[in-house]
Amino acid sequence: MSAIIDFTTAGQNFQAYRAEPTGVVRGAVLVIHEIWGLTGHIKDVADRFAAAGYLAVAPDLMGLAGLDATLLAELGADRNDPVKGAAAQPRIREATAPLRSPESAARIRDGVKEVFNHLEATAEGAGRTAVVGYCFGGTYSFALAVDEPRLAGAVPFYGHANFTAKELAGINCPILAFYGEDDTALTDGLPALIVSMQAAGVDFKYTVFSGAGHAFFNDGNTQTYRAEPARIAWTETLEFLEKHVQ
Repeated sequence: MSAIIDFTTAGQNFQAYRAEPTGVVRGAVLVIHEIWGLTGHIKDVADRFAAAGYLAVAPDLMGLAGLDATLLAELGADRNDPVKGAAAQPRIREATAPLRSPESAARIRDGVKEVFNHLEATAEGAGRTAVVGYCFGGTYSFALAVDEPRLAGAVPFYGHANFTAKELAGINCPILAFYGEDDTALTDGLPALIVSMQAAGVDFKYTVFSGAGHAFFNDGNTQTYRAEPARIAWTETLEFLEKHVQ
C-alpha cells in the first residue's frame, strides 16, 4: 500500500511517497531521489523496498531548495533524449543552480532529518532506519550519516562525500557505497575518501562496477542503466539492510 504524506520543516511544506510492506516488517528505509526529484523511478524503488519487507519513505526535497519539480522532470526527460540532450544541459545547470547555495543545502538536510525523525517515531523504524540515496540522494545519504548518530546504516549510490575529518569521525553507522568505474568525477576522489574513512574509524565498504558510469541503477534512463551492476547493487543493498537494520 502506498500514499503521499505531508511534512514541514522551517515553515516549508513538502511531500513524500510512503510505501508500506505487507506481513512482517524488517525496518524502515529513507529513500532519497536523484536531482530530478520524486520521479516514477524513485517511487518504484520505494515499492521494491516495501516488497522486500521495509517501510519506505521517499521525500520530494526539490521544493526546499526552491526548484521547480515539474521543470526538473521535463529537463530530466530531455537529457535522455538523443535529439534534445545537448540543448538541455545549460538549462539543467541554470535550473539546479540554487542547490549550490549553503542555505539550500541546510534546508534539504533539515528536510531529510524531518523524515528520518518521522520514521524513527514509528514502530517499524524505531532504532532500525537506514537511508539509501542516488546521485543527489547519495550525497545527502552521506550527510545524514554525518548528522544523525541514530542512523542504522547508509547506502549512497554515486554520491559526493565532502566532509571534514571531524565530521566523518561523527559517523556512527556502517556505510555501503556504490560507484560506476566510468564516473571519474567520483572515482578519482575515492582513494582519498577511503583513507579519510579509515582514519575516522568508519565502517566503510564500497563497490566500483566496471563498464558502468553515473546513474547505472536508474532503469528509467536507457543511456546510463546497466542491468548487471544494478542487480548486484540491489542484492548487496538488501544483504546490508538484513545485517544492519533488522
